[in-house]
Amino acid sequence: METTTRKQQLLKIIYAKLEQAYEDTLEDVIELLDIRQKEDKEDIQAFEEAKNEPRIPWEEVKREIGL
Repeated sequence: METTTRKQQLLKIIYAKLEQAYEDTLEDVIELLDIRQKEDKEDIQAFEEAKNEPRIPWEEVKREIGL
């Protein structure tokens, strides 16, 4: 619930600032949000792909690096 309240506060502040922003600034904000969403999708895809890769036992890794 604390996260929701914080997000609502941030959205109020952002909305107030956006009301005063120039049009090109708004376009920049949209672009940044799109980039973030694309990066999030790429991160999720990379995580899903990594889950399917074979795992190397920790003991083998330590042996290979000389620990």
